[in-house]
Amino acid sequence: MAQLLELDAEVLAPYLAELTGWLAELTSSGPALILDLGSGPGTGSFALARQFPSAHVTAVDLSPQMLHRLNKQAAVHGVADRISTVEANIDGPWDEIGENGPYDLIWAASFLHHVTDPARTLAQAFEQLRPGGLLAVSEMDFFPLCLPEDTGVGRPGLEARLHAVTNTQPDHEWTDQLKNAGFIVEKRAFEIRLDHAQAGPSVSAYAQAFLAKLRSHATDLLEADDLAALDVLLDEAQPNSVAHRDDLRVHTTRTTWIARRP
Repeated sequence: MAQLLELDAEVLAPYLAELTGWLAELTSSGPALILDLGSGPGTGSFALARQFPSAHVTAVDLSPQMLHRLNKQAAVHGVADRISTVEANIDGPWDEIGENGPYDLIWAASFLHHVTDPARTLAQAFEQLRPGGLLAVSEMDFFPLCLPEDTGVGRPGLEARLHAVTNTQPDHEWTDQLKNAGFIVEKRAFEIRLDHAQAGPSVSAYAQAFLAKLRSHATDLLEADDLAALDVLLDEAQPNSVAHRDDLRVHTTRTTWIARRP
């Protein structure tokens, strides 16, 4: 999972730059103290540290392995002195999380839907923000589409059918819960379309990782011929494998809610 998150940040770097740039526009002097909830390996923490070079980021995650990876990468990125980590369960008390606060900006990327009680989490986030501070909640609307319509393996439209059988959950929607927690809310959708060159050299590994993840959920959902075609595309020994293609691209959307504490 850490590798997948890091690939996502690398391939979608233009989106992260646009999103953090929007946050910069919404903050008059730039945040000094930032909280990254459910930080994972730190892709959001590093994007925020780049956008706000004077800020200190507190990264919180339940996994010590993720935080260990984050700390190693912070040294590589040259921001180890501006990022601290807290191993904590966000569903529990926020005593340790709040020690570095109150915060000017709280970042929660692809995370809020994992908590046991979102309303309680949002109430705690509200309390940890300075008046006028921002909470940025982002969600992935659907897994990225990477394949051409006709891959040369099996029937055309394989990826669309794969997504249709695995993407069965309703879209996340946080507007009302954010307002109920006391926030003033703005919502924005980011459509991401990158061709092979724009996606960069990691697009093959990115497509491989996401398709393999979806394949693991599709064993009893896809027709046998589609499963066989997908296995060929995931087999690096095959000439049509995603590992060797130059016709991959990335299409997805992400939605962000910017919630301001009055």
